[in-house]
Amino acid sequence: MRQPPITQLVMGLTLATTASAFFRLPCKSPLVVERADPVISPGKISGHAHSIMGGNGFGFEMDYASTQLSTCSSCTVTQDMSNYWVPTLYYKAENGSFISVGQNGGATIYYLQRSDPTDANYPHIEAFPEGFRMVAGDPMLRSYSDTNEQNAITFACLGTNTPETHEFPNIKCPDGLRVQVFFPSCWNGVDLDSANHKSHMAYPSGSDHGSCPSNFTRLVSIFYEVIWNTPDFDDLWYGDSQPFLLSSGDQTGYGYHGDFVNGWNVPTLQAAVDHCTHLSGVIEECPYFDFITDTAAQACIIPPSIDEQVFGVMPNLPGCNAVQNGPAKSEAQSKCEAPTQIGPLQLPYVDLTSSKGFAYVGCGSDPGGQTRTLLGGQANNATGMTVEYCVDYCVSHGFSVAGLEFSSQCFCDNSIPADRAPIPSLVGNCAMPCSGDSKQVCGGASLISLYQKCKGNGSPCENIHLPIINGSMSTGSRASPSKSPVHLQELSSSAEPSSSALTSATSSSGVLPIEDSAPATSSPFSTTSVETTPLVAASTLLTTTSISIATISDVPTQNTISNAGYDVDTDGQSPSSTYHHHHHTHSHRTRVGSQGYPRAVTA
Repeated sequence: MRQPPITQLVMGLTLATTASAFFRLPCKSPLVVERADPVISPGKISGHAHSIMGGNGFGFEMDYASTQLSTCSSCTVTQDMSNYWVPTLYYKAENGSFISVGQNGGATIYYLQRSDPTDANYPHIEAFPEGFRMVAGDPMLRSYSDTNEQNAITFACLGTNTPETHEFPNIKCPDGLRVQVFFPSCWNGVDLDSANHKSHMAYPSGSDHGSCPSNFTRLVSIFYEVIWNTPDFDDLWYGDSQPFLLSSGDQTGYGYHGDFVNGWNVPTLQAAVDHCTHLSGVIEECPYFDFITDTAAQACIIPPSIDEQVFGVMPNLPGCNAVQNGPAKSEAQSKCEAPTQIGPLQLPYVDLTSSKGFAYVGCGSDPGGQTRTLLGGQANNATGMTVEYCVDYCVSHGFSVAGLEFSSQCFCDNSIPADRAPIPSLVGNCAMPCSGDSKQVCGGASLISLYQKCKGNGSPCENIHLPIINGSMSTGSRASPSKSPVHLQELSSSAEPSSSALTSATSSSGVLPIEDSAPATSSPFSTTSVETTPLVAASTLLTTTSISIATISDVPTQNTISNAGYDVDTDGQSPSSTYHHHHHTHSHRTRVGSQGYPRAVTA
């Protein structure tokens, strides 16, 4: 019987709302960037580097239980300890060198409640079950064919009016390059994974919308967006083709892909899928979720376990992947000796508990443009700064707290302000190599590696415990540092942690003269600092900082390249050697309204 017009209208609005509803999950920064892929290469090093977001239960071998051991996530919903990853992006210099391209934050993960009246479980949409995982895309592809899988990978050149493409756009993108991966949403209802990590899934008829194959169950749809800071290289283009390529050696973009390992509290996700049908995409409007702060998400880090450079200027891509542009599928190749063994976690501190009676207390903040975190004394050593140097300097001047920052700076005091203290149990983003020993970590831009004198009197002298899970092979015990300096080649983020950790006391007002104040040199690794602002309703503000390219004579550089606030000449020297606090304030540009929206479903 034909429905009355008002009934038809109500039903139509209900179906339209369900089909169009979505929410955006912000992942504020990468959890780790290295050659890890527990889906494709479980228990061993992956063939190429990935940027990985999500819970710190991630590891080279992991299962659903591993995700639930996570103590933090780089994404902001506490009920989600999933992991999301994509290949990293590099710039290929004219001389054959490779330079890492920074991410604008981490990623935005869209959850979309899309279904079709012909779906077997219509109108129900299921949450991902425990143990579920899948892959979208094919890293070996080097040519395009009109398939749902390839149509689900798109490139958006932000700041232009050009249409999205399925390959790297051959034009400059003023507001960055946004790469988008839409995952299949039709599940066979039986297998949590499959041999190729794809055949248990299928795309709907329209790739990102439409009907599922018969007897397939509709799952909630997910869609990744990652924005790469390609404008940092606008003055370094050459020839007739765009200069970027994936970590797999793909300069076409057809081999872009994404991996997903479910770590959700499944009942929570199911409730959100069923009831959070807002059209705005604002995840905070869903009452089933709890949230961590952006700062806490940015501080959720896993130290790398592969002794290999993945950031900065490199003679080869990580894993020594050769550039292969097809059109035939790529083949595994290696032209140099790349690491093949997973090593110990490279924790970002030096163990001085026995040798000097100082313990590492974590990565604190030292915001640019504000009063210093440590006010008692300061020293700079552009070529010889080490953790031991800084601790000895502070002890010799009567201080019990030593902090290292921006590779070459040392600061002292007798207390740590509570609002600048490290967030307990989080690794943080201190990751710049020390100017005097690249195997040690000396803070970051607006980030300070903090060491404090142990109390004595029989009290144990212990470094901060970092509960890093590192996948299902771990028992969940706390990680212990090496007794020797650790090797960490990592980017620094300018996240500014604040917590109530450590007791605050009045700082000394005396500022001692700066020693060895030679001009600052650039870090041996390229350092990108990413500042993100809190999520603001439907508009996400994106801020980025220009990269600093290490000074290597055979690498083409601009005449002046921004180095975290310094104007650095091409010889790598700063024109100013005075260290007022504003000198390490980051130069950045703000991009507003860059976030995309999922494609509209055609009725």
